[in-house]
Amino acid sequence: MRAMVRAYIAIGSNIDPAGHVRAAIRRLAHQAHLVGISTVYQTDALGRPEQSPYYNCIAEIETELPPLALKQTILRPIEDSLGRRRSADKYAPRTIDLDLIVYGDLVLHADGLTLPDPEINKRPFLAIPLFELAPDMVLAGCDRRIEEIAAKQPREGMRPLRGYTRALRRECGRG
Repeated sequence: MRAMVRAYIAIGSNIDPAGHVRAAIRRLAHQAHLVGISTVYQTDALGRPEQSPYYNCIAEIETELPPLALKQTILRPIEDSLGRRRSADKYAPRTIDLDLIVYGDLVLHADGLTLPDPEINKRPFLAIPLFELAPDMVLAGCDRRIEEIAAKQPREGMRPLRGYTRALRRECGRG
């Protein structure tokens, strides 16, 4: 039997984001032990001002699944069930995006999965919610504290959705 590992899943949507983020977290909670949900932030679409804004947050889970199995057997099927369509345009609007961004202290570069996700260093909607959930985290491989990374991220354009977040946590037994 494998040991339980803390994993962090970035969740984003800009097509009916309130409904799709809620549905994704509910489905994730049915298939993994949900430990926490960060504040949900409304953010502008990266480089696409014509697109609807995103809802972004991070879910913290405990799992025994190895990272690639978690991605293939839980995250991708949830995306598929919520109508996620992949295209060559990685910035296209989406119903839901579930990305494994941290898996314990594992460093991994394989099969389309890099852990920890290097975007944590560049994207406030990853670093700030991750810091909220795990303020003492040191990112494996780069030995940088999430506190330091989050402190350097710009917060403009990130609108916390406090009422929505409270309701979501209550629904999932996390608030």
